[in-house]
Amino acid sequence: MIGWILALVMGGIMGWLASKVMNRDADMGIIMNVIVGCIGSIIGRFFLGGLLGGGRLRDSAFDPMTLLTSFIGAVVLLGVVNLIKRGTVR
Repeated sequence: MIGWILALVMGGIMGWLASKVMNRDADMGIIMNVIVGCIGSIIGRFFLGGLLGGGRLRDSAFDPMTLLTSFIGAVVLLGVVNLIKRGTVR
């Protein structure tokens, strides 16, 4: 149970950081930050898991490679959403 809560909190933080980088923070609330961070973690693990850590779940949510793949995945997700919505990546 505590693992799920920690995953949601870390997803929210990574989603918030990605929204700051992509200049989307004003458009998003806390729920969207959590969703973007969690989906970004899945995207990052799918595309970068083999490069940065074998594609398996880590034992710690605070592992630097887990956080990096989650952040990169969230930024990619927001870039794709910007491209679809506005026709340009900010």
